[in-house]
Amino acid sequence: MPTHAESPLEAGLAALKQGDYKNAIAQLEPIARNTDARLVTVLQAKVGLVMAYARSGDNSKAIALCQTLTEINNPQVKQWADRALKELTKPKKSDIQSKKSEPGFVPIKNSQENYRPEPATVNPLNSSVTQVVVKINNPSPESDVSFPLVHRGKNTQMYWRHAGRAKVWQPRHKLNLLPLRLLTAGTFVALFWVIRAILRLLMNWSNHILYNIRLQPLQLFYRDPTQFLLIALGILILASPWLLDWLLTTFYGRRELPKETLNIHSRETIRLLQRYCQQRRWISPKLSILPITAPIALSYGHLPRTARIVVSQGLLEQLADDEIATIYASQLAHIAHGDCVLMSLVLLVTLPIYQLYEQVSQWTDKISNKILQLPGVVISSLAYGVWCLLSGTALWLSKVRVYYSDRLAAEITGNPNALVRALLKISIGVATDIEKQEQISWQLESLNMLAPVSYQQSLCLGSIAGQIPFESFLMWDSINPYRRWFTINNSHPLIGDRIQRLCEIAHHWHLDLELYLTNQQPLKIKRLSVILQIAPFLGIPFGLMFAGLLCLIWQIAFAFKLLNLKWIYDDWSFVTGCVLVGISIGIVMRILYFFPDADIKPPMLQSFWTDTSTIVHTGDRLPNLLANPSALPIDSIKVRLVGKLLGRRGTSNSLEQDLILQTNTGLVKLHHLSGLVQLINPQDWIGRQITVTGWFRRGATPWIDIQSLQTQNGQTINSHHLLWSMVLAVATLAWGGYILLKG
Repeated sequence: MPTHAESPLEAGLAALKQGDYKNAIAQLEPIARNTDARLVTVLQAKVGLVMAYARSGDNSKAIALCQTLTEINNPQVKQWADRALKELTKPKKSDIQSKKSEPGFVPIKNSQENYRPEPATVNPLNSSVTQVVVKINNPSPESDVSFPLVHRGKNTQMYWRHAGRAKVWQPRHKLNLLPLRLLTAGTFVALFWVIRAILRLLMNWSNHILYNIRLQPLQLFYRDPTQFLLIALGILILASPWLLDWLLTTFYGRRELPKETLNIHSRETIRLLQRYCQQRRWISPKLSILPITAPIALSYGHLPRTARIVVSQGLLEQLADDEIATIYASQLAHIAHGDCVLMSLVLLVTLPIYQLYEQVSQWTDKISNKILQLPGVVISSLAYGVWCLLSGTALWLSKVRVYYSDRLAAEITGNPNALVRALLKISIGVATDIEKQEQISWQLESLNMLAPVSYQQSLCLGSIAGQIPFESFLMWDSINPYRRWFTINNSHPLIGDRIQRLCEIAHHWHLDLELYLTNQQPLKIKRLSVILQIAPFLGIPFGLMFAGLLCLIWQIAFAFKLLNLKWIYDDWSFVTGCVLVGISIGIVMRILYFFPDADIKPPMLQSFWTDTSTIVHTGDRLPNLLANPSALPIDSIKVRLVGKLLGRRGTSNSLEQDLILQTNTGLVKLHHLSGLVQLINPQDWIGRQITVTGWFRRGATPWIDIQSLQTQNGQTINSHHLLWSMVLAVATLAWGGYILLKG
């Protein structure tokens, strides 16, 4: 919700978006009558009025006002008005002929054959309301086309460069799908073994419980479930299109999307689907829509003729004609590459478990007694953990397949710049939805792996849009040399990395770029920072080296009959003990810099590191922190931010996985670890204004490790990151020491 009163211009545009053309005209007409026609608000109001008149059927007024805009001494306004006037005066039957000359994918007969489509004609009067108005001030020399304005509910205005599309193009080189095929097979194996392990665990537990209560254990549960599981997974793959149809219809409100409705939002998409499917001799995929305001798109099925493409209502409303076409093209790419087969299986396996977590959480919240809630909390938390575990088997495939789909989508449409805009607008739409709902909706989380952009990436990127240039925010994604290591637990590649590849395609086709992320020189980051960041993992090789050194010493001592420790090194479990000791030392080293504190930091190491614990950055500095491309999570930046606490309430957030701070500049993910005894739960403060003190981390998903939360009346909750990190280090050290002493 905006914190300031809506201006008449904003109210008029909001009414226009909602289809209330009478109210839109009433709000915008007084602004448009202003005698100073050069004012930004006046020009924006006139552009909105043209659309309101046209959509309400008053073409004469729309044409008259549009003609006055064509005489404005502003290239952006004049360009938009010329296009709008052409649409307003176009004969109604002209669309029949226009279908023959639309852009698209021409089949490749050989690597030298060119594509020769004509430019797309986008009706400016059918654009979404986020593209109603245009940039009025003088454009930069490199941007000579329109910049539609985006309203985000704040005093923030964003402009798009709208770089063009290719008229004649050819692929850079043939795609090698072998790595994707191998990764798909490996993902199936990983998913199979995880499900098998969970199934065997449940079978053993069941028989153990039956035995303890003096009942006959089930002999079936003593058998190896491998054969049964393989048959079951095969059946699920074959039935996945219809089973997922049922799940999405039952729990998400899926319904058929008529092509006539899609044509209203994107004519190019209809022609794209027809052309591409005809070239490949496919039956056109079944089209569906979800009544979700956040922009989402996904595809599933095991064959092209059984494939489905599902989009949300928000995607159709928030993206332009050519941008919607690129998203559909990316879904066609998933179908063409065959990776949607396994992703359909992953979705089919994980959705019921997520629904179990969601339903049990809702049932538990209806119980008033805290003690009686405990079983529900345990079951829902276990279900969420299993969902994360099963989803984790497909993380690598989920990342890699996106690179392939982006590439083919650009080649199908010849419009990599539109795909760049689509990805950024989806991020903005997802962030806006989170702000509006004040939590990450269960639809977003459960469908996240198949979405074009992950909600984790959208949190900061989408919410801070307009505060800093996209190029500044995405520099970390595109030039930080260690950036990909921080996406290991992410379902999507870095969006800056994706955009950089699309920009390279646009540059190869001699197009202007929507964003300038190409030809960036890699950064040089302090070696000590990198070493401290991976210190726990470095403990593994150092532990092995220490074990080897011990073994050598013991061998020498035994050879010279100084000491007989053969009973120790004959049992190679001491190697495990050494590795655990090495990991614990690495954890301690990283703790010293993850949570800076003068009382625990060794004086001998302070000269190697800048102590930022005394430097507190407030909310207005957040854009600058996000724009630092050389930052690593180990760079502990102390921040104190004021904002509203967002997140889920109740049992569904028992693990505190959904805590977000909404500041005046954007959204930031919060990490909180409770103590053993916590009188106040952070969930109790959701929706309230709070002050967060903690350490800002710049990674694939920027976040804040909380030190304390404080309300306006002085109540405080402390987070115990340091305590639990030290507990982990001590426990690992004790375990390793026990193994070494036990021998």
